[in-house]
Amino acid sequence: MAQFTMVERSTCIACGACNPVAPDLFDYTADGFAYALLDDNEGTTEVPEDLIEDLEDAFEGCPTNSIKMSDTPFSCQKVEAS
Repeated sequence: MAQFTMVERSTCIACGACNPVAPDLFDYTADGFAYALLDDNEGTTEVPEDLIEDLEDAFEGCPTNSIKMSDTPFSCQKVEAS
């Protein structure tokens, strides 16, 4: 099953937990906040199958739940009006 990922920057606390477990998926900005490498945090590029386990480890290890996973690209998800 396809997986997509991105980091919700507004909740990231720059703890540094994601890159050590998923260095091919996550890196940090100059100010230390995480972002998804595959597509500059857009959440539109499918995570390669051989990196899914790393993604799951990073997702589970994020203390603020800032790492998002989805089976559809984030640009295709409907945003509910409030």
